[in-house]
Amino acid sequence: MPKRNFILLLAICLTCLAAYMAREQSAAGRRFGEVLDLVETSYLDRADERELFDTAVDAALSKLDEHSAYIRGDERADLEAVLDQKFGGVGLELTIDEASREPIVASPVIDSPAWRAGIHAGDRIETIDGAATAGVPLREIVTSLRGAVGDRVVLQIAAPAADPPTTLDPGVGGQPLVARRDVTLVRELIKTESVQGDRRGPDGRWEWMIEGVPGVALVRVTTFGERTAEELAAAADAIAETGDPQGIVIDLRGNPGGLLSAAIDVCDLFLDDGVIVHTRGRKAAAPGEDAAIETRRAAAGAKLAGVPMMVLVDGLTASAAEIVAACLQDTGRATLVGSRTFGKGTVQSILPLSDDRGLLKLTTSEYLRPSRANIHRRAGDGDDDPWGVSPDAGYEITPTAESNSRLVIWRRSRDAAGPVPANRMSGGLPRDLDPVLARGLEGLSARGPIAGEPDLRGEKEASRNDDDPAGPDA
Repeated sequence: MPKRNFILLLAICLTCLAAYMAREQSAAGRRFGEVLDLVETSYLDRADERELFDTAVDAALSKLDEHSAYIRGDERADLEAVLDQKFGGVGLELTIDEASREPIVASPVIDSPAWRAGIHAGDRIETIDGAATAGVPLREIVTSLRGAVGDRVVLQIAAPAADPPTTLDPGVGGQPLVARRDVTLVRELIKTESVQGDRRGPDGRWEWMIEGVPGVALVRVTTFGERTAEELAAAADAIAETGDPQGIVIDLRGNPGGLLSAAIDVCDLFLDDGVIVHTRGRKAAAPGEDAAIETRRAAAGAKLAGVPMMVLVDGLTASAAEIVAACLQDTGRATLVGSRTFGKGTVQSILPLSDDRGLLKLTTSEYLRPSRANIHRRAGDGDDDPWGVSPDAGYEITPTAESNSRLVIWRRSRDAAGPVPANRMSGGLPRDLDPVLARGLEGLSARGPIAGEPDLRGEKEASRNDDDPAGPDA
């Protein structure tokens, strides 16, 4: 036997032996292996063993808790792109047009291939490499736009017509005439933002100071990824350079969380000392022993020290975002405004499998706020049970669904980089369109006069109906 073949055979034998020994390590493992063997040898049709394994592991982890999961190979890249804040792509943020079911550009990413090609907010993507996009799920469209850095992709772009339209295209039922063009893009490494300001400036960069309230900055944190603390530190420095900031509003509404380490680093930015979070690991094996609790503390060197801070939260503020909200509230650094948060107080570790195909997202610890109060909402918990993070007294406000819908549409246009079609522009100042932000600004102005806001010091605050908050869109 040739030496190369012998080495290959030996490697295969060792791999099989290791798999067999691992399968024999527990009674459950032996039973699982027996089931797979019986299916492989006795089932009527030839079964896909990989699909069987994926389905079995997925089902098993779902029995542990609602947050543990098996991440399959095709989902792994999506998760890593969110947490790492980078991926190979063309730099487009997309939505789906409800009428045509085609992808619409919400905004190009600044200095991306799409940005440099002149693709603008409101442009419609009709084909990708010749394949029509109408009716294709958004996730599949995003997947087709991503790929290896250096690879090319061809898009057919339709620019929106003027509003009101001056020319009709008889070939498509009298629809407004649009300009179509093919654009060839070369994929690059796209870095995604997790920290956003009040609005885009002429160069596409974020303006941090709130329009109409020049003394107060708005910082919106959309997720907690690898670069979030770095982005937020840069934003804090830019805000400090404005001269004399009178307040800062950190918006965590809709933030689903992310990396525990990122949440800790963000808290550390704004604290000179104090507890950030307690984490409690797996219960000790020995009877009578408690699980080990690890305490994370802030280091000296806070940014924007002494600047009043408000934090906006809602029912979709979860996980790492709740850590930040609870920390800034318990340490007295910020006042919380909005509604009770989601109540996810467990930490999931991302554990790769040996075949490098899938990942286990496994609950490995839970966290407690600095006061050691519980955050996690367990099965069976009601509204009167302790969970989540609640706004400070007098700052509870829950906008109506209609108000939230209008805010989403307004914010989408405001966040777009580059030109926005006239028919998609939405005017108005943030404090007039966002009742939760308006409540936070009232809280800041009650502490001292703020440019653009009435001085509320010494006035008795009127009661507010949370179902009908102040503002024209409430």
